[in-house]
Amino acid sequence: MSKVVKDLIINEYRREFNGVADALLVDIRELKADQNIELRKGLRSKGIRVTVVRNALAAKAFDGTALSPLDSLLTGPSAIVYGGETVIDVAREVMTFAKKLKKLELKGAILDGEVFKGKAGVEALSKYPTRTEALGQAVQLVLSPGASLVGAVVGPGGAIASILKTIEEKLEKGETIARAG
Repeated sequence: MSKVVKDLIINEYRREFNGVADALLVDIRELKADQNIELRKGLRSKGIRVTVVRNALAAKAFDGTALSPLDSLLTGPSAIVYGGETVIDVAREVMTFAKKLKKLELKGAILDGEVFKGKAGVEALSKYPTRTEALGQAVQLVLSPGASLVGAVVGPGGAIASILKTIEEKLEKGETIARAG
């Protein structure tokens, strides 16, 4: 391949992956054509893209970008999977397909500069909470003591109200109320 063609491909990778900071790296060469189409269509419906790359040219294109730590995983046939809401969502979707498509090889992923290697790394990443889920958990942690406090304050008042209600009902029926011990 001539230098001019290589430079064109590198520039295309830079354009396509501009602004992409988090992604997965997979090997789809063992997939049959219909499985490859199923994978790509399923991911595309979720706003996730799959792009097959040439390793050496991708490494040059990623140099100095957030994806540069993926260089160590760029061996053998590689495809970059990116898009969706977050890379965690991408990892979850890819893991779903990996269970169905046994020959889909998960090479790794990158999230905020941290590299997750191999299938185990991608699986671990897929179990991380998304930003929205993490915020929900944080809010729940902050509100939990307050809810407990409200329960502790309201609980005795509810018990007293229940006793008064019982006394009121007995008095309305004309029953006598026995004096407590």
